[in-house]
Amino acid sequence: MADRRRSLAGTATESRPLPSRYLTPEDLVEMFELPSVETVYQWRRKRTGPRGFRVGRHLRFDPADVRAWVDVQRDGMAA
Repeated sequence: MADRRRSLAGTATESRPLPSRYLTPEDLVEMFELPSVETVYQWRRKRTGPRGFRVGRHLRFDPADVRAWVDVQRDGMAA
């Protein structure tokens, strides 16, 4: 688990590659150092976070969509 955290840590601000698997809400909490999974679900309700999709009852995020969302957030800060 510690190795997984280490591989995800800092991906929001650094140019490390994201994992090739679909990401869970818990992955986003670790990546972005969010207070809780509830933040990810709030983003989804408000449509302000990365695009996600359901696999049955499970929420997943495509790493490419997360990277695109991060890029938009970073571009918005530069303005």
